[in-house]
Amino acid sequence: MDTAFLITAFVTFFVIMDPPGLAPVFAALTQGMSAQRRRAIALRACLVAAGVLIAFAAFGESILGFIGITMPAFRIAGGILLFLTALDMLFERRNQRRQTRGEEDDHDDPSVFPMAIPLIAGPGTIATVILLTGQQPGWEGFALVVGVMLAVLTLNFVFLLGASLIDRALGKTGIVVVT
Repeated sequence: MDTAFLITAFVTFFVIMDPPGLAPVFAALTQGMSAQRRRAIALRACLVAAGVLIAFAAFGESILGFIGITMPAFRIAGGILLFLTALDMLFERRNQRRQTRGEEDDHDDPSVFPMAIPLIAGPGTIATVILLTGQQPGWEGFALVVGVMLAVLTLNFVFLLGASLIDRALGKTGIVVVT
């Protein structure tokens, strides 16, 4: 087991999924709902995201091969996507985009859209899971990547459960700093 790979995978998933940044969006999307309903929505969002990401971890390279995209080309595209995500975070555009999505979506259940897809299991996370499983071939590598991804999804679930507390504790300025 490569400890450096596990740490890199964990940090990458954590930065791309951004649990602290999703908590305020979740709080806005579930405002006025009971604690039980918010918990159910958070759980469903994380489970749907896990299913999507596990599917891409297992079949992502095959899907890419079917549509004619090579792994080196996908690595380059994924690297560019991760770089653009970092730039968005640096210049706060990602936060504005998430707030806009949260305000525009008035559905009763935001668990699948926009929470699971695209906020948790978005293009960056999908690219990351495919790239990481490509770096660690075999079932052991697959299990390591999926295990790390599930650990970050569990943290994401915890942050979603504490979204209202985080929102109250940090206030407007704190939320801007975190996201």
